Parts: sequence; structure tokens; C-alpha cells
Amino acid sequence: MASSPEPSAPRSPLRAVLFAVIAVGLLLVGGGLAVVLGIGRDDAATPGAVDVGFSRDMAAHHLQGVEMANLATDHSEDPAVRGLAFDIATTQTNQVGRMQGWLALWGYSPTGGDVMAWMGHDMAGMHMSPGTLMPGMATEEELANLRSLRGTAFDVEFLRLMIRHHQGGLEMAQYATAHGETDVVRTLAKSIAESQTAETDLMTGMLSDRGGTPLPAP
Repeated sequence: MASSPEPSAPRSPLRAVLFAVIAVGLLLVGGGLAVVLGIGRDDAATPGAVDVGFSRDMAAHHLQGVEMANLATDHSEDPAVRGLAFDIATTQTNQVGRMQGWLALWGYSPTGGDVMAWMGHDMAGMHMSPGTLMPGMATEEELANLRSLRGTAFDVEFLRLMIRHHQGGLEMAQYATAHGETDVVRTLAKSIAESQTAETDLMTGMLSDRGGTPLPAP
């Protein structure tokens, strides 16, 4: 007669707390360690072209935004601009980690395919091959100029470029909100659309206060 399995030892309160701390830490890291444990996997739906394309393109779009925002640490003396830049860099770095984590979980590379081709007929007449700048992104010349500036001159140009950058990513976020196959992509895309619309309004006011005018919308 087979003996019944012995009951497992109860989990100690300290061990439970440690597991909770580790879980929170993984969430804060973003996509990297989350990939290992499968955190963020959407089992309810299979990712489609919109989910994959949005995750790739918005991550690339965000990375330039993070690059510009990080310049404020050494180039701006304005607490409001530095605070805004920190928020943008922190938020978008986390979002990039999540999107790249999903791609790894789904078995896709972080880059590939024609830029914004996943938006289908909405991008008709706007063929964009790999390496083409997406709407709102700064050129290398604009980035070089931004790096050369300090003080108020930097603040004004930073706000001008970041407003346009946010405007350029809005259509992608709205399209993914409406057409994404997975809940995680639709939820993140909606959050990006809402938060960046609010930040654009804020930056427009900040730019006006500092005597600047917006660049033409992308």
C-alpha cells in the first residue's frame, strides 16, 4: 500500500514577504526579468501584426524620446523642465522594457519589418522602409543641435522637439488601441495616447511661457 504524501511545510511569513518584494522588483524593472518568469504574457489572445509592429515601432520611437529627455540633466537649469524630462525618461524606459519583453515572450525580434506597415491602409502612400524616421522623430542634425545648447535655449528647443515627438507617436498609439489583438497592447497604447496628449498640452504651455513657438505638427 502506497504511503500518502507528506504535507508540505507551511510557508513562513518572512518567506512570503521576500517573494512579494521580489515580485514588485521585477515589475519595476520592466521587460527584462519579467520575460524570464512570463510576467505580462497575454494568454487570452494570439498577438497579431498590430501587436508586434506597435511594440517594435513604439519602443524605437520611445528610445529617442528617452535620449532627448536624458540630456536635460546636464543641459537644463530649469527645475520644471528637468522634472518633466525625468518623468518622460522614466516612464518611457519602463514602457520600452515591457514592449521588448512581450516581443521576446511572443518569439519575435525587437526589430524587423517595414516601419509602420502594421497600420495598413491608414498609411497608404507613406511607404517607410527600415531606418526611415517615424513621424515626430528628430533628425541627427536636430539632435546634434539640441546637444549643443544650454540653459533656456536648450529648454525651448527640447520642448519644441518633444512636443512634435509626442504628436508623431499619437497616431500609432490610437491605432493600436483600436486594432491590437492583445489586452496588454491595447491597454498600454491607450495609456500612451492619453498621457502623451496631456503632456503635449503641458509642454505647449511651458514653451509659451519661455517665449518659444511649436514646430509644425508632423
